[in-house]
Amino acid sequence: MRLPILAATALLWICPALAETPTLPSAKPAHGVAMHGDLKYPAGFRHFDYADPNAPKGGEVRLAEIGGWDSLNPFIVKGEPPGGADLPFETLLTNSADEAFSEYGLIAESVEVPADRSWVIFNLRPRARWHDGKPITADDVVFSLETLKAKGHPRYRFYYAAVDKVEKLGERRVRFVFKPGDNRELPLIAGQLPILPRHYWQGRDFAATTLEPPLGSGPYRIVASETGRHIVYERVRDYWGADLPVRRGLYNFDRIRYDTYRDTTVALEAFKAGEYDWRLENEARKWATGYEDWQGLRDGRGRKEAIANQRPAGMQAFVFNLRRDLFADPRVRRALAHAFDYEWTNKTLFYGQYKRTGSFFANSELAASGLPGPLELTVLEPLRDKLPPEVFTRVYNPPATDGDGNIRPNLRIAMKLLEEAGWRVVDGKLVKDGRPFAFEILLVQPTWERITLPFARNLARLGIDASVRTVDTAQYKNRLDSYDFDMVVQVWGQSQSPGNEQASFWGSESADQPGGQNLAGIKDPAIDALIEQVIAAPDRETLVARTRALDRALLWNHFVIPHWHLGQDRLAWWDKFGRPAVSPANGVQLFSWWVDPARAGRREK
Repeated sequence: MRLPILAATALLWICPALAETPTLPSAKPAHGVAMHGDLKYPAGFRHFDYADPNAPKGGEVRLAEIGGWDSLNPFIVKGEPPGGADLPFETLLTNSADEAFSEYGLIAESVEVPADRSWVIFNLRPRARWHDGKPITADDVVFSLETLKAKGHPRYRFYYAAVDKVEKLGERRVRFVFKPGDNRELPLIAGQLPILPRHYWQGRDFAATTLEPPLGSGPYRIVASETGRHIVYERVRDYWGADLPVRRGLYNFDRIRYDTYRDTTVALEAFKAGEYDWRLENEARKWATGYEDWQGLRDGRGRKEAIANQRPAGMQAFVFNLRRDLFADPRVRRALAHAFDYEWTNKTLFYGQYKRTGSFFANSELAASGLPGPLELTVLEPLRDKLPPEVFTRVYNPPATDGDGNIRPNLRIAMKLLEEAGWRVVDGKLVKDGRPFAFEILLVQPTWERITLPFARNLARLGIDASVRTVDTAQYKNRLDSYDFDMVVQVWGQSQSPGNEQASFWGSESADQPGGQNLAGIKDPAIDALIEQVIAAPDRETLVARTRALDRALLWNHFVIPHWHLGQDRLAWWDKFGRPAVSPANGVQLFSWWVDPARAGRREK
């Protein structure tokens, strides 16, 4: 899923449209807004620390994506958009990559937020322009919210459900009014709204897929594309935001090209042959052995480096579809978790590169540790009768093995749990009420088969028939959008400042939303209550405690079988680039790099 687009810019002066404003509660215009505490970057800052303002513009970066695409409209549920689909579009505000959750003005040059955060006003930049030269106005902002909620991907309706109304206060001044409630995040959520050109979409069907590049206002526009093969973005030479503080030193490439590959192995070989330039490696085996024959690395024309980050790892896992009666009993879900031998997988398949994930907020201070502390208990105690008792008495750790392939002790625990849930082995098959225990694990990439098939073999030893099926990208997306699966692999990314997105991940209202992110189908009043507490957190200390409480509740309900995580970005690239000296907490930012003509010349020799 592509989440609502975030951008990057800062606000330096107050919009002339203030003269057009009706009487409103007082709020001082600011160049940005922070979720908690103060902004890192003051008014008048020149650039983000992880961007080099002297970076040269020019050159081309060639990238790869796996799968395929069939639509250039990234805002709807139909179709699959290409890599880089957000590059032509901008938002009102943009976040920085080295703060927990702060946003600075992009299309908006200033933002006004009252103390109770019940509304937010954005003052638009007079120079903000669409690629056809027309100005971006308050009418475009109103149109964007109304259109995305009515015709866009269902996630937009959910994400912006707390916006009660949007009002045009002037040609370049607009106010979002929020529904009653304690949600400090809403001004920042409003700032993430992708802004669409009203005049372009009049007479066009917004809800339909299209191969016509939609009009945007961002640093790049689409100049060439062929469905399922490639797409090329070209830097907009007269881009209105090029010299804004949060754009300075970013988006330096003249051209960005994504080529489509159906298979990750083919993509790696294409990279080593020089077919594309920069690669983020997601497979441990390829990282350990796949580059040994890369001539570019041997002769110095290529680079390979693991760069540490402080980015929350979130949760990658096998996900149970709780809409299936088969997985309704938490004892069953816990039993199946004992059949996944992570230690053997990491040792045998991953060369020991990963850490086991034991939190939905791994690699961050938000992850639960030890037993609940006083602040956590203030939100957990009122829900005690609705939560698993282990939340209060035990530290969660995923089932573990010795890594030698002997999983019998775990399988004995699993069988005991299954028997407690009413399952029995009959003629080698696990059966309950005459029904065999059988389900399908749905995959979208063949590389996952080597991980999933051993898991299925362990399940077979319990009498469970777990079939593994790999399908193409389009079929996979359609089945996920309609929740037509038993178990899948899913990744829920997390930020350093959790908020409304938690409701879309785990909330009851999102469980039946087509195309939603609550793939597990969680409908739990206690989880809903904890999400509300996270959203309403008044300060950082409280947010951390409440997030840890939510983490415990999710873990002890056994909604998923956790996988692994890595606190590094594993990168390989042909040595044609320059890059800033600073890498932010959220990890490497490709679009802060640039083509170094001297290095590019050496590569061609």
